[in-house]
Amino acid sequence: MIIAFITRVLFVAYFLEAGLILVVAPWSGFWEHNFFVGRIPALEPLLSNLFVRGAVSGIGAITAVAGLAELAALLSLRRRANPPSQGTSAPSER
Repeated sequence: MIIAFITRVLFVAYFLEAGLILVVAPWSGFWEHNFFVGRIPALEPLLSNLFVRGAVSGIGAITAVAGLAELAALLSLRRRANPPSQGTSAPSER
């Protein structure tokens, strides 16, 4: 049980981190000065294309949303496993 919980938490962390990096990276200086553009100059027009940057950011946004959805499912699962106590008194009869 605890291993499954830790696995899901790591899954959420990975998806959120990867998603946020993919959203931000295409618009940073890192994107223009990366290893692949230095080694294969023919990739520069493709990687500098705004549509490609937007597509990578869109994939990152989808990935981050998937992480948030998994986090919401994980939190609702924890709430169902540990319901708040309502008290032990019996309902009153009229």
